[in-house]
Amino acid sequence: MAEYHYVRKTIRWGGKRYEVRGRTEAEALENLSELLSALREGRQIRSGDTLVEIWYQEWKRVYKVPSDLTRKSLKLYDEKYGKYIGPAIGYMRLRDVRDIHLQSILNDQRGMSFSHVTKLRMVMQEMFHQAYRSRLIAFDPSDGLKLPKNEKRSHRSITDEERTHILEVASYHPSGLWVLLILYTGLRPGEAAALQWKDIDFDRNEIHVYKAIESGTSTIKTPKTPAGIRDIPMRKDLRQLLWNVRGDPFSLLFPTRKGTIRSPTSVWKLWNSFAKELDLHMGAEEQDGKIVHHAIAPDLTLYCLRHTFCTDLQRAGVAINIAKELMGHSSIAVTADIYTHRNLSILHQNISRLDSLDSGILRGNAQF
Repeated sequence: MAEYHYVRKTIRWGGKRYEVRGRTEAEALENLSELLSALREGRQIRSGDTLVEIWYQEWKRVYKVPSDLTRKSLKLYDEKYGKYIGPAIGYMRLRDVRDIHLQSILNDQRGMSFSHVTKLRMVMQEMFHQAYRSRLIAFDPSDGLKLPKNEKRSHRSITDEERTHILEVASYHPSGLWVLLILYTGLRPGEAAALQWKDIDFDRNEIHVYKAIESGTSTIKTPKTPAGIRDIPMRKDLRQLLWNVRGDPFSLLFPTRKGTIRSPTSVWKLWNSFAKELDLHMGAEEQDGKIVHHAIAPDLTLYCLRHTFCTDLQRAGVAINIAKELMGHSSIAVTADIYTHRNLSILHQNISRLDSLDSGILRGNAQF
């Protein structure tokens, strides 16, 4: 992976912060001088002579900030640009950037996660496509960029052994009900954290899901897509557990000690606390309060519980279109990606159904 070294210079102009970079001190000062001239003349986004560094900041201000993106999403753009794009080509003029420059940035991420490289490509494509649409450049160098070999990580279902330990730990751990809720409903952590007791409909035996914690904040908002608004029937055991601890209709199911909504950090602390106890329950070795030899699998994450709910639906023979509704997926393709994971027990179950077909072939009725 390429290691970029550069000199950075920053200024404030018109209440906004600008930044330029260069591979040397002299180049950074030259770019700073160009930036100041462009700002004075008001031509910073009017031609292909614009530095990529300046274009990124103007593009984000004009096209991304007003588009109601969350703070976490805007931070993603800054992270991808600041760590990978800016250091490599920020000092260049827009008209000098070629596809080979952008492809090289991607190639340097070979072996990284699928999510990372696709988001990095997305940022480059969005900013250069807009430069092309704005007629700052004669062609779009981001068109046709290829992803390098990457690691497509996915969540998995929990094993039977893990399920046994999880259920046992959940019976006494403070985070146990929260863990079981996600395991038995497939709720996203942010959806579970936003639940109030009025959303638990004991009369209809349903959980009404219509809000979630906004990613990266403690703000409650509606789901990103209409598919996230759904009603999930409760399993009998879960209903009883919730009934036993039911609270005031407008209070949260899983508040902080102060009774407030949990932040994303607080949500993950719930899981980390549970995971540590699970680790010990499965046989981890601890010294001075610190685990020295883990028993829990390193890829067992909170989202494995949601994934397990989906695969449980598959094992139970629930149709994929119904599973899509229960999971709150915006596209059936997302559900299908889980439903099509290879599972030998399901393959055997479906093949065994052929034995029950009264085709007559094995009953002596076939003519050969």
